[in-house]
Amino acid sequence: MHASKLLTLIVAASLINLSLAQTWAGGDDLPTNPLPCGDEAAPAPEPLAYDGGTATGAPDLAGQPISLVDVPKLVGIGYFDATSLGIQQAAEELGNVTARTDGPTEANIDDQIAVIENYSAGGEIDGILFAANDPVAISPVLKRALAEGIHVVGYDANSQPDAREWFVNQAEFNGIAKAMIDSLAAEKGEDAQFGIVTSTFTTPNQARWIAEMQAYAAECFPEMTWLETLEAQEDAVLSANQASTLINKYGDDLDAILGMTSVATPSSADAVTQAGLCGEVAVIGLATPNDVKPYFETDCMKSAILWNPIDLGYAATYVMRAVVDGTLAPGDTTVSAGRLGDLQIINGSEVLLGAPFIFTSENINDFDF
Repeated sequence: MHASKLLTLIVAASLINLSLAQTWAGGDDLPTNPLPCGDEAAPAPEPLAYDGGTATGAPDLAGQPISLVDVPKLVGIGYFDATSLGIQQAAEELGNVTARTDGPTEANIDDQIAVIENYSAGGEIDGILFAANDPVAISPVLKRALAEGIHVVGYDANSQPDAREWFVNQAEFNGIAKAMIDSLAAEKGEDAQFGIVTSTFTTPNQARWIAEMQAYAAECFPEMTWLETLEAQEDAVLSANQASTLINKYGDDLDAILGMTSVATPSSADAVTQAGLCGEVAVIGLATPNDVKPYFETDCMKSAILWNPIDLGYAATYVMRAVVDGTLAPGDTTVSAGRLGDLQIINGSEVLLGAPFIFTSENINDFDF
């Protein structure tokens, strides 16, 4: 083969390999809005028109007792135990709300839809709280509930906007992204190489966080390298196995694993522990504090990012009560949420819980959930 053609093929192959190494699988293709690098303040968001749905012909239950069902992605994990606790706290505080939590035992959208259909058809509920396993697949059943006059409020993971009235956003996607990437840079440097363990590529909040992380890192830490994103559902064993896959596949090139769920993060820390790589491979991610405290104690983790999921469920219940009472309507800029005070309305039909919180070894023992 002619030397110049051989050189061209070698260069092309190198560029392909570089491109593959930096390909980020698992985000979505929606527009991104990365926050400014460092400590620079973000500009105030533009107010948007209401884009949520409407509960058609809903009965006037202002100030009257209402019955709600909470349908999270799955039941039986600490995160959604905490949101359910917040829902119960708000219901007790309000005094005219009864709420129950029911959902699939695995993060399966078909099972979640079946639960919602069952309650919608039963005629026993006035409102549905939900955290979606898939934003598109869940929307038809929620729209049918709205058409039956059942109020619908989302939290944690959104549906399509017109399939619910309001969505309580635990933190803006670009805020989570900045906290994750800034923590990675602080722990492993601005040229860190990392992989991700997420639930599924279609889970709406995780896909959004990953897309915003990519945009923020490209702007603020262009030397970082994305190695691979692996799906693990919301399964602890699979999450640990996927973290081990990253460790075995990338070896010394792997500086960190980022966990995008409250299951993936402690499971990844366990995999790093079992591999004897604490201090060498950082684990950073979304997690409830009780699940990761042991890894902070052994210095296998230095930072975890989250919000208070108890407050998230609590806020969603107050938003639902405000919708039923007519004290929250399209065009409003804030909503009153009990002990949380007035919460800001963003993006047309979202209620913002607040900024993300970073747990460190200095503060993690102050929390118990």
